[in-house]
Amino acid sequence: MAASRCSQRPSSALQHILSTSRPHNGSLPAFLVPAFTSQPRPSRFSTTAPTRSKIGRAPLSLPPEVSFTLTQAAPSHGSGGSHVPRTQQGQQGSQVEITGPKGTMKLAIPPYMSIVDNAENKTKTLSVSNADNKAQREMWGTIRAYLQNHILGVSEGHTAILRLVGVGYRATIEPTALTKQPAYPGQKFVSLKVGYSHPIELGLPEGVTASTPQPTRILLEGVEKEVVMQFAAEIRAWRKPEPYKGKGIFVNDETIKLKAKKIK
Repeated sequence: MAASRCSQRPSSALQHILSTSRPHNGSLPAFLVPAFTSQPRPSRFSTTAPTRSKIGRAPLSLPPEVSFTLTQAAPSHGSGGSHVPRTQQGQQGSQVEITGPKGTMKLAIPPYMSIVDNAENKTKTLSVSNADNKAQREMWGTIRAYLQNHILGVSEGHTAILRLVGVGYRATIEPTALTKQPAYPGQKFVSLKVGYSHPIELGLPEGVTASTPQPTRILLEGVEKEVVMQFAAEIRAWRKPEPYKGKGIFVNDETIKLKAKKIK
């Protein structure tokens, strides 16, 4: 007990001396600051200050050939030709119609979101009624991303390039299919030969066109980015890239890191 008391006395005496003999500016030497901090800061993985996303407030630029129309929409329950995000179904808000050389796209806007038109710069800016609301902040960036994709889709279109890597892998575009019936008039089918004993035939979604510049390349084009990339993922699912030989179906710039072979 006496030894423990003696070990505690110098530290308390040192604190008293430092508190009474501080400089007038109230600062401690640099090597003593960590020992006398009352509340240590929690350790974090990043030293930078947290910042919010700037996607929602970024302005939308419209090409000259694209028209942007904002109208009042009736309550929507997910049916119809317009795209309705899941968090907006059943809410009454406005509807945006974007028309360009490639086609027309529609998007439902939630009631707490407004679109400001800047005639000088020919841009559109989105804003929400309460920026502190988490749900509104999340939909703020989501709606802006949807509108940007629709503007790009009706003006230039979205594309996806699939590469078939493997011995004997090839694809063709056929007007008819042996195993499936067309879902709409004039539907074409993508026929894959990727190592299966049975034919693989996938019907093109409505609004998507496909071509084969090479036997091992598939080019998908469409107005709606979500539909194009979803169909590309369905094709890729038949032969996912494997890490030992590097064979499979790759989408756009997709790559895979090869693993070392196990040698006994």
